[in-house]
Amino acid sequence: MENQPEMQPEIQRETMDVDVLIVGGGSAGLSAALHLQNSINAHNEAIASGQKTGNPIPEQMIVVLEKASEVGAHSMSGAVLNPVALRELVPDFMDQGCPIEAEVTYEAVYHLGKKSSFKLPVTPPPFQNEGNFIISISKLNRWLGQQCEAKGINIFPGFAAVECLYEDGPNGKKVVGVRTGDKGIDKDGSRKSNFEPGMLLKSKITIFAEGTRGSLFQKVASELGLMEGKNPDVYELGVKEIIQCAPGTIVPGQVIHTLGFPLVKGVGGTWIYTLPNDQISIGVVGYLDTTDPLFDPHRMLQQLKAHPFVMNMIKGGKVLAYGGKTLPAGGWYSMPKLYHDGMMVVGDTASMVDVKKLKGIHMAMKSGMLAAETAFDSILAQDSSATVLKAYEERVNNSYIKTDLWKTRNFHQTLSKGMYASMPLIGLQEITGGRGLFDNMKIEHKDYETTESVLDTWGPRPWDQEENQLPKPDGVLFFDKLSSVYLTGTMHDEHSPSHLLVANTSVCRDVCYEKYQSPCNHFCPAAVYEMVPDEEIQGKKRLQVNYTNCIHCKTCDIKCPFDNIDWTTPEGGGGPNYKET
Repeated sequence: MENQPEMQPEIQRETMDVDVLIVGGGSAGLSAALHLQNSINAHNEAIASGQKTGNPIPEQMIVVLEKASEVGAHSMSGAVLNPVALRELVPDFMDQGCPIEAEVTYEAVYHLGKKSSFKLPVTPPPFQNEGNFIISISKLNRWLGQQCEAKGINIFPGFAAVECLYEDGPNGKKVVGVRTGDKGIDKDGSRKSNFEPGMLLKSKITIFAEGTRGSLFQKVASELGLMEGKNPDVYELGVKEIIQCAPGTIVPGQVIHTLGFPLVKGVGGTWIYTLPNDQISIGVVGYLDTTDPLFDPHRMLQQLKAHPFVMNMIKGGKVLAYGGKTLPAGGWYSMPKLYHDGMMVVGDTASMVDVKKLKGIHMAMKSGMLAAETAFDSILAQDSSATVLKAYEERVNNSYIKTDLWKTRNFHQTLSKGMYASMPLIGLQEITGGRGLFDNMKIEHKDYETTESVLDTWGPRPWDQEENQLPKPDGVLFFDKLSSVYLTGTMHDEHSPSHLLVANTSVCRDVCYEKYQSPCNHFCPAAVYEMVPDEEIQGKKRLQVNYTNCIHCKTCDIKCPFDNIDWTTPEGGGGPNYKET
């Protein structure tokens, strides 16, 4: 009789009861936590002073779960901040030491050719940023985390939410919390000596604030039908560097956007934001419904730096930091239903990004605050059913979140037709308040369905073409992808299971490589995916997954042309360690 593998004992999990659970410690989640605690404090103080009648709210256990090793470590954005929500949340934010890099004092839009540059005579309205601030989102979120902790809010970094907990409720299933991921699992699924079972966090209200394409909320939305009647999610991918330039060469507060080069086969653009201490933030963003199988924003960012217009700014400089992130682009018509019994969803997880202006932070913060106001009402009523929580969606509909997103509700659908072909229609949308020729334009595809073959896109010799050439890396201003990953501070336990699940590797070898030249090898900004010689089949290549490089952008989950890759949450604490992005 064959030896059977030793049975592992059943996992015994601790249960923690909390009042409000927030999944994700980004701008949306932290704003929700801080605004809720402020509202409770204000209510109790008003009752204590006799300004209002009623009962004080007993101390509430507000918990923020953050999968990163610390708040801000997974936060990356351009970023130019519309401060409207920040002023509401912390009116004296400047006095409180909020890390604002610079106020915008200059803005311009350029069109770039391969070597040329042309400044548009007028800055189009979407690119006007008077009154806005240039920030580092990782620094801002660390600061918001400090504000939360000062108010007694519990932040649990290094804990990933991997499963939603349900009970029977008035409308079917009711969300009652989450389970966090186990730690200390070996590659083969065995428990190591440092094994720690995940916890069951039972909560009256759960707010999903996971950021772009929230891995847990994707499951929740499917389970509860929250995307019924909505456009499918679509996304953009952006990559970014912080460059230290020569002393005395950079005036902070400038916001420059460019169109054209280096995006020759897709839709997107670039940004250059000037920072104090002679630094700049520079990045490339592109639509993931591109037809180009060799779409590679990291390569395009290196090409952008070699352009004379940019090289004049950065010559003699050095790259300090790098990062990559997807952002939701579907807008208003891709927003899920925002509530259900026991839960609400906020920020990027709810597709609240104005892709025309590349602005989402203020909407993430505002949505968190509106969810907090609804949670406050729920606490007073001692009722977390959809009957009470539906007020959150009503609040969103009556806020500048809808005002902003309504103006761009058909933008992505139109721009996907191509940068130049769409310009007249985009202009018409500007005149008609976002309507254009037709309203409620449908998105008929998911991003992974749009990829075309290498032969159809680039011809028989794609790698001979200049657009697909990487400038020679020098380790100072120009980098290959693997060297760029080093700048992210990314770490995963190499002895843990891969969190990147490829359903059918034979498709990668026999079909995808031949037809598409393995798009994951190119669009991934972190050199996670690599086609290497197959030791078992001569003349073939197999997919190698370098999962410890992963910077959690989730592009592979979105853009694999066979929908063959599932990004799952790795062990808590793993991933990038952004400081400047």
